[in-house]
Amino acid sequence: MNYKIGFIGCGNMASAIIQGIIKKTDIKNNDIIVSDASEVAIAKAADDLGVNATRSNTRVVSECEVLFLSIKPQFYETVLTEIKDIISPDQIIVTIAPGKTIAWVESILGDNIKLVRTMPNTPALVGEGVTGVCKNSNVTDADFTYVMSLLSSFGMAEAIPESLMDVCVSVSGSSPAYVFMFIEAMADAAVADGMPRDKAYKFAAQAVLGSAKMVLETGKHPGELKDMVCSPGGTTIEAVRVLEEKGFRSAVIEAMKACTAKAKGL
Repeated sequence: MNYKIGFIGCGNMASAIIQGIIKKTDIKNNDIIVSDASEVAIAKAADDLGVNATRSNTRVVSECEVLFLSIKPQFYETVLTEIKDIISPDQIIVTIAPGKTIAWVESILGDNIKLVRTMPNTPALVGEGVTGVCKNSNVTDADFTYVMSLLSSFGMAEAIPESLMDVCVSVSGSSPAYVFMFIEAMADAAVADGMPRDKAYKFAAQAVLGSAKMVLETGKHPGELKDMVCSPGGTTIEAVRVLEEKGFRSAVIEAMKACTAKAKGL
């Protein structure tokens, strides 16, 4: 069974989700309606995605059965207050915002709503996202399976306890930024050693992609995979030695702990 899908907010993340849904499920463009405060965003959604678009958040709520709240955390309270009186207990509400707990959303919308909390990441734009997902007690198993099918249309979706959602922000939601910095740094070093920049980005990015696939597909511990590359007295172990000397792993851990703490405070 397919539902009418609504989005309040149609920025990059919403667009990625919509593209995945249209490409990987039986839901059609005209079964999706989006709203946004920006006329430019509305026009882009209508033109690029072929979905119904409006400035009215209440119209989206009234016309959908599954509602994605794809707005920034600072706008949540305003939007939830606007739509709380027209939300039905039969609708499934899907949130996409760090720091906004199920209890916090229920304090505005009521505790009789069906609520799924998610934390996707930007690789959803290329169909390789990963989304942490949890739900409240009103969401049935059938409801949750359906929402998970939508979230799996643009990458991997994993059910986790809500207590881990802030950790999910640091390990997947925000982490593409750390990986982009790593790729950029590797490319800069390659350029410094004479490689053209366009090739440096390709080599660095593909190395990260291939390494990630090895972790996912071999099931081996990352440390074991690292050791496979580090020949005795070789080039790789020398690079690893310098990374350890410069506090590479500690820097990543401390950055992620700061990210988690920030998410808890939103």
